[in-house]
Amino acid sequence: MRKGIAFSAASAAALALASGFVPSAAASTRTPAAGPSGVTIAIATTNGSGCATGTASAVLSEDAGAFLIKYTDFTARAGGSSKPTDARKNCQISLKIRAPESFTYAISGVEHGIHSNLQTGAKGTYKSSYYFQGAQQTEGFPRELSGVNDNFQFIDVVPEGQFVWKPCGVERNFNVNTELRVDKGTSDESKVSSVSMNTGDGGRTLYRLAWKSC
Repeated sequence: MRKGIAFSAASAAALALASGFVPSAAASTRTPAAGPSGVTIAIATTNGSGCATGTASAVLSEDAGAFLIKYTDFTARAGGSSKPTDARKNCQISLKIRAPESFTYAISGVEHGIHSNLQTGAKGTYKSSYYFQGAQQTEGFPRELSGVNDNFQFIDVVPEGQFVWKPCGVERNFNVNTELRVDKGTSDESKVSSVSMNTGDGGRTLYRLAWKSC
């Protein structure tokens, strides 16, 4: 497992898991560490070549301290019999995260899991960003991937002073944009290179939540 940038001890336990949840209390020092009761999550819409209808899902942790996005058909590939359009796959997901009106939330960290199967001379790129409906989109920094049958994990921790809170009393969907690219480069064109976010391959994205009273 490759460790990514912005790694912190608070997220160390997550490296032992290919998918699923770990306790979220360490992800934020705010009280309450877990979410209030009654929090729900649902996918409102999906759009993009990497998440056809029914191939993405969102699951909330039991303590509402995090949610996991899973994919079943999100793979970019190049080489072999791949089509030119297969080299870039993207997915935009709009999520309805509903909580009691007296609480609001922010993203305190993100854990990205990606699987690569890249031939020598090929490279892959992963990019992800997120934002509340009607707000400015976060800047997504591309991460370069390499290696055959390799798992990568990048962990971003948001400083508490930089939390972006959903406006209290306003219903705003939470949007996630993710992109995968493969460049076959100097690799053997007869061999397929790929990068995947599929859960079965070890891919997924976990968003940690911080909560506060309005």
